[in-house]
Amino acid sequence: MFVTFEGCEGVGKSTQLRLLSEYLERTGQRAVYVREPGSTDISEQIRQVILDTKNTAMTEMTEALLYAASRAQLVREVIKPALERGELVICDRYVDSSVAYQGYGRQMGAELIKKINAPAVDGCMPDLTIFIDLSPEHSWRTYRTADRLEQESNEFFKRVYDGFINEISVSNGRIVPIKPDFDKNVTSQKIIAVMRERGIIK
Repeated sequence: MFVTFEGCEGVGKSTQLRLLSEYLERTGQRAVYVREPGSTDISEQIRQVILDTKNTAMTEMTEALLYAASRAQLVREVIKPALERGELVICDRYVDSSVAYQGYGRQMGAELIKKINAPAVDGCMPDLTIFIDLSPEHSWRTYRTADRLEQESNEFFKRVYDGFINEISVSNGRIVPIKPDFDKNVTSQKIIAVMRERGIIK
């Protein structure tokens, strides 16, 4: 099974991934953990190019294609082999991020981004996508790190959030929104409950 985690900046996604990992380890359930962009040597190099603040001249199309290239490498090298072995794969961001950030945030159009990414994902679409549903204006992040994307405007991140919300409605139940609680453990229990209901974990 293949599970992805999505959300805007500062929603506690990394914390929830850590808590899920701890739960699975505690209950003797194994998983392969990856992040996007990254998790292979080539994908990590592409990540550095994408996020480097010096690359202010990068066009929207270049950015979109670099994300797809990184994804193609990760799918071929890690995700597809793990799924073929019958393993659970948990990915921090995936193609829905490209749709939201480049399709809506960069206003390139969701359908174009899906077409660009079709050969990159190579049929490997998630069985479940957990979307941590917190809008940018309610983000818990009190600072922005120095990477290129996080320097974008509030209007950009509002478009990204609206994009995620729109994609939920056309995902046929694949994308499940989870409203985060102030208590991170309550949020974690909500996520675990959804994954149990779908028969992904015990």
